[in-house]
Amino acid sequence: MNFIQQFVNRARKGNKRLVFPEGGDERIQRVARRLLDDEIVQPILIGEADELNQQATICGISLDGIDIVCHKTAPCLSDYANAYSVTRAGVPKRVALHLLHRPLIFAGMMVAQGDADGCVAGVVHTTARVIEAAGLTIGFSEGISVASSCFIMVIPDSLSEANKVLVFSDCAVAIQPTAEELAQIAVSTAITARTLLSIEPKVAMLSFSTKGSASHADVDKIIQATQTVRRHMPGLMIDGELQGDTALVKAVATRKLTDSPVAGDANVLIFPDLDAGNIAYKLVQYLANAQAYGPLLQGFRKPMNDVSRGASVEDLVGVAAITAVQSGRC
Repeated sequence: MNFIQQFVNRARKGNKRLVFPEGGDERIQRVARRLLDDEIVQPILIGEADELNQQATICGISLDGIDIVCHKTAPCLSDYANAYSVTRAGVPKRVALHLLHRPLIFAGMMVAQGDADGCVAGVVHTTARVIEAAGLTIGFSEGISVASSCFIMVIPDSLSEANKVLVFSDCAVAIQPTAEELAQIAVSTAITARTLLSIEPKVAMLSFSTKGSASHADVDKIIQATQTVRRHMPGLMIDGELQGDTALVKAVATRKLTDSPVAGDANVLIFPDLDAGNIAYKLVQYLANAQAYGPLLQGFRKPMNDVSRGASVEDLVGVAAITAVQSGRC
């Protein structure tokens, strides 16, 4: 079965509502039509109904049956503004109303208020704007104060019919995370791995050192981050600092370590910074002929995912299905 098809099948069971703030984009309209017709999720387009329908007609797309909500005239605007003012202490209601006229902010508040289960954006807006909107509206999960991302890496295994699936983080958002931020990234990624892949995460905190083989401030950061995660999630299988081969290869791990819950069998790899993570996922993608699914945003109370501005309809369907599963109970 195609890897994404697994998420599509799971999404169908959840009857989720996803909001798309860039409703005027042709790709989004085509995706909404497909998502509804194939009963994957219930799409909601943000925009003025007449304008969206006119655009759809030009493109030969029917929006019949698809919910359209105008971010400038919706009856819920006042309630959303009140809620925004409460959560963002000190922001007057009139300012909140002005902000809600931005489609991203309005869509984020739909998710925050439970009128949608998740949001997919990015075909028009930049990644920075999508993350900003999620932070301002949906907010972070308990104990998390930093946005991050992960890639699901599906790697062909020449020795087995089954592909190897790993989760890489962070490869797209956090440039130079502190020890505390790195710990939060590890926690967020472990939760993502459980939710999306239904696996028990085995988290390797990666470094150029394995258990004291080198001494440096960068190594100390990994050690501190690992200790922080253990305090906050004592049941999580995590170890660090580990080199990449120690994390993944049982024979190497056996030679270097005597006791580790993760070494040689890690399925979640946490990189020390964005340089390492971004370089690693691209090398694996192209040299190992792996499929890289992401970046998927994480750390928020509810899912809001960013896509490339060059995303295809197929890409968007996949991200929509994953977002539905991220929202839970699929």
